Formats: sequence, C-alpha cells, structure tokens
Amino acid sequence: MIGYLDLVLRLIIWFLLTSDLSPANIIIGICVAFLLPRNHTMTALLKDWIRVFWEILIAIPVAYMEAIEIIFRPHSEEDKVMERVKPKRTPGLIFLDIFLITFTPKTIVLKYHEDGWYEVHRIRRSRKSKTLGEQASK
Repeated sequence: MIGYLDLVLRLIIWFLLTSDLSPANIIIGICVAFLLPRNHTMTALLKDWIRVFWEILIAIPVAYMEAIEIIFRPHSEEDKVMERVKPKRTPGLIFLDIFLITFTPKTIVLKYHEDGWYEVHRIRRSRKSKTLGEQASK
C-alpha cells in the first residue's frame, strides 16, 4: 500500500512539473515514477501518510489566512530557525514536510540537513518594543 502512495506522489509531482495530462505524458510519468530509485529499507506507515494528507488539507486555509494577514498587517521581522525532522521519515514524507512548511506564506525551507534538520526562514510581525507614550516622552 505504501509503495502505491510513493508512486502516486511521484506521479503528482510529475504532473505538476509538466502541466500536461496527455496520454503520452501520463505514460512517460508512470515510467519515470517506476524508474526513480526507491529506498527499500525505510517504509512509511499508513498513519504517517494519512496524517500528512490531513496536515495538507489544514494548511490550505491557513495559507490563505496568512496571506491576507501579510497584506493588511505587514511583517517586518524575519529569522532563521532549525526544525527537527520527525523520526523515521521516508524521503517522500520528508518532501511533503518541506512542501507543507514552504506552502504557507510566512515560512520557507532554505535547506534540508542530512542529519535530520530543516533550516526554515520565517517572517513575523514586528514586536512593539516602545509604546507611544515612551516615544512621545523622548
């Protein structure tokens, strides 16, 4: 079952990259999905795949809300943080994790470290360190 999910993920990525659903491209995509190397030593659990797909469904309205928030309340602070990869992740699930982080407008994965970390760039609203009263007294 998990092998089929990996193949479906590869096909979806192929179709997103090529933007072509012609019969010839579908055949090429299936061939590419089967020819790409797989990691047979790591197997993902079905519950991990279901959890990731659920997180993707939740991320869609969150991304819209963040985009609207950025439009009406600009974000001027930014930082880089390191986030730990969840344990026992297959390459397909790591890809979906990176997709989820990058899908929302306030975050993007800059680098995936092989030792199990994501380097994530975030933006956020500036913290008001000085109140209006403090600024007026100066």
